[in-house]
Amino acid sequence: MPRLKIDPEKEPTILISDVPISVNKTGTWRSIRPKIDREKCTNCMICWKFCPESCVTIDSGTPVIEMDYCKGCAICEEVCPLGCIEMEDEEGR
Repeated sequence: MPRLKIDPEKEPTILISDVPISVNKTGTWRSIRPKIDREKCTNCMICWKFCPESCVTIDSGTPVIEMDYCKGCAICEEVCPLGCIEMEDEEGR
């Protein structure tokens, strides 16, 4: 993750991490999780398009949410035109 290094004599610089994004599993941050209703889903992929974390993947033409990376922002629920995605409490799994 980029870190801001501040030196009062110079402009701030950002140090870039050399750790691959795949090790930054952020799924433990969330308190709610998305659940896709497979009966209603038409595989329009709008959830995939708008996910800010790119944790919606496509498996055989069907969206799948990678929970290791999902932060529970609920954007997928908001953009789903058919209401196929509902957020549920993390403890309610």
